Amino acid sequence: MSEETTQEATEAPVFRAVLTPHRSLGKPGFLIVMGLIVLVSFTAGIIFMLHGAWPVSGFLGLDAMLVYIALKLSYRGGRLTETVELSEDRLTVRRTSPSGEVTSWEFQPYWLRIEFAKPDEHDSPLVLTSHGRSVSVGAFLSATERLEFAHALREALRQLDTRFEPTQSG
Repeated sequence: MSEETTQEATEAPVFRAVLTPHRSLGKPGFLIVMGLIVLVSFTAGIIFMLHGAWPVSGFLGLDAMLVYIALKLSYRGGRLTETVELSEDRLTVRRTSPSGEVTSWEFQPYWLRIEFAKPDEHDSPLVLTSHGRSVSVGAFLSATERLEFAHALREALRQLDTRFEPTQSG
């Protein structure tokens, strides 16, 4: 086995999770919601115009535009991703912001601690800590999703530890 092949085997992830914020309204839903808002605003605007209250039409158009902007900003925030990869020699957390900026943290898995103070509370952060460095992951997940992720990562770390335990003969 060559040195490159050995290095590739060591680099292969034992555990990999891509965390993304949940968005319940897909593109078809977005188009339906915006279509309904525009239809209602336009119809109400015509009615107000026919009754002489034409300035109201502008405000109805402004409301529709503000809803559109708010939904677009929400979708932009949904482009945030966090990738957690565990290999035999390191745990890597890679966060990609909605603007595309990538930030990365690396930890030695043997010393890694997973801290989750109050798993049942929504605001309780899931923190990965090692050698005085720490990073919070999955802040956009629900408490249940963070707990499931923590259990899955702990199990992967446990399995990784058992692979390297010396066997006892005798």
